[in-house]
Amino acid sequence: MTRQLFRSFAAIALAGLITLAPVAPAFGQEQAPAQSPDQAPATPPASTPAQPPSGQPAQTPVVTVPVVPFQFERGRDYAVPPPWWYRNVLTPYRQSQVAMPQLTNSPRIDQLVKDGKLMLSLQDAVELALENNLDIQVQRYYPWMAETDLLRTAGGGAGRGVANTTLPPAFTDQLAVSFDPTLTGLLSVDSRDFPVNNPLTSGTCVSGGAGGLFTHTETGNFAYNQTLHTGTSFTASLDTTRTSTTSAAVRFNPSVQEVGTFTLAQPLLNGFGRLANERYIRVARLNKNASDEAFVQSILTDITAVEDDYWELVFARGNVTVQQQAVDLAQRLYDDNQRQVEVGTLAPIEIVRAQAQVATAQQALIVAQTAQLQEQTLLMSVITKNPTAPNLLNVEIVPTDSVTNLPPVENLTLPDAVNEALAKRPDVAEAKLNINADDINIQATRNALLPNLALSGFVSGAGLGGNTLTATTPPEVLTGGVGRSDYQLFTGRFPEYEGQLTLTLPIRNRVAAADNARALLSQRQDQTRLQQTINNVMVDVQNALITLQQDRPTVTAAQLTRELQQETLDAEQKKLDLGASTIFLVVTDQQALAAAAAAEVRAEANLAEALVNLQRALGRTLEVFKITVADAVSGVPSHATNIPGTKLSGQLFNAKQPN
Repeated sequence: MTRQLFRSFAAIALAGLITLAPVAPAFGQEQAPAQSPDQAPATPPASTPAQPPSGQPAQTPVVTVPVVPFQFERGRDYAVPPPWWYRNVLTPYRQSQVAMPQLTNSPRIDQLVKDGKLMLSLQDAVELALENNLDIQVQRYYPWMAETDLLRTAGGGAGRGVANTTLPPAFTDQLAVSFDPTLTGLLSVDSRDFPVNNPLTSGTCVSGGAGGLFTHTETGNFAYNQTLHTGTSFTASLDTTRTSTTSAAVRFNPSVQEVGTFTLAQPLLNGFGRLANERYIRVARLNKNASDEAFVQSILTDITAVEDDYWELVFARGNVTVQQQAVDLAQRLYDDNQRQVEVGTLAPIEIVRAQAQVATAQQALIVAQTAQLQEQTLLMSVITKNPTAPNLLNVEIVPTDSVTNLPPVENLTLPDAVNEALAKRPDVAEAKLNINADDINIQATRNALLPNLALSGFVSGAGLGGNTLTATTPPEVLTGGVGRSDYQLFTGRFPEYEGQLTLTLPIRNRVAAADNARALLSQRQDQTRLQQTINNVMVDVQNALITLQQDRPTVTAAQLTRELQQETLDAEQKKLDLGASTIFLVVTDQQALAAAAAAEVRAEANLAEALVNLQRALGRTLEVFKITVADAVSGVPSHATNIPGTKLSGQLFNAKQPN
């Protein structure tokens, strides 16, 4: 009785597995809510451009224009799998849809242009770069590519890696398994009619005396295969065959035969456990985080370049102003000398010296104007997708920020600055992720060193039914096809059980030993590389602090030098008016004043760029411009980001997955 109950229970479980087809296991990671590929992605509202700071110089005109926020298509989350069949049976087999890149300038630029001038604050320049900079546009694809690796490894495949990271790939001699279930079906019809020469010797009794044997066979086989993250694999199958024949030697005609099988296999040493089977998934998660950090690093680099270009343009425009003042001074001296020559109070030869000074000053002005145009072109190229667009060809960029309204920087000690940089800089975070990936490889290769010991077994049931003739006179036809066969199958009338334990011992195991040694060597190398990165960060921060500390007194000294040179020139000019000096001395003082004024402008630009470099070295650049890229725990930030490839909250898709 107990055996019969066990057979019945096994048959019912087999029928449930075949009929209901168990679902695939969930990803080994937290997933964002699923999106339909056909659904248009939402676009977050972009932030309005920052207005020029209130502390800007009074002589700088400020133009207030209504700005329509720029919206950037964030795209889909490529780690979200296609929906199951109940949504759309064809969805898993369709090609993915990826939007074409937007290669036209954002409308914000046109909104900031008025009367042929682009009134640009530093905040505006950064936001325009986030919307238009082509390097950021290229870099934003890497986190999305890393998301496809998350999807691929969740299905059991190996990740393909991302070009912007140096994370070590998962390597072991163990083969990848497929976590996506498969359903296999076979339908076949076979009909044959062949001659039988000697029914007696062939073992076939042919009715009707036609001398031929006719058989008709219909087959329907279905199998469901699934591998779990623990390495467990199972298969549930149902094979059904219906046969009719003209042979009188069969008991059932037509007959229906069904065979149901449930097979289970579990590795006990090599390949056992979640880590051995999820190594590609775990490395793909780390690779996604590393890709995010590399994306942040590229944004830091690009924003720093935009800031440097902005301050170089500020210097170039300031230098043009200085050289224009030098031309005005030289021209005024030339005009005064010419009047004195006309009235006879000055020798005609003196006017030549003044005229030469005018030509020299004009030459310096032309050089400064050329540098201004070049810097303007460079800045335009990093804040636009197409700097040669017709509406931008004759636009002049007018920076509205100056060194006088730079934000103050607190006095940082070197240990505090280094600790802040180590906590914020993406290159340090990426170096640590490399070590985490090495840990996964070490554990996976340690498991691969073990022998192959597998436990497997299966339970099977069979049933047979069909039409048959009774032994009565006259004989009667008793029907009992699929129903009889199903009854025998699910009640365990004809069971079969098998258990198997297989042990495979690799005799030297050199491949697995080499992989394990390679994983350990890679970790030791990455540990050394992490310390090297930390040392580089310390040097970078220290140099940035030293430069900033030195540039502040340099600006003060340059301002004092320019003031003293101005006083010297004024005194020499008065002496010349009284006849106590010469044109040569006045021209010399004019040249010295122009050099001092240019040095002052250069020192101010160097101070601004030193602050930019310190912010980069500390990893503060994104904070300064209120750009949130990852870990936006509070939800929607106060200042929405425009970084392509991010959600409305500023968080990168699937960023910071748990290890």
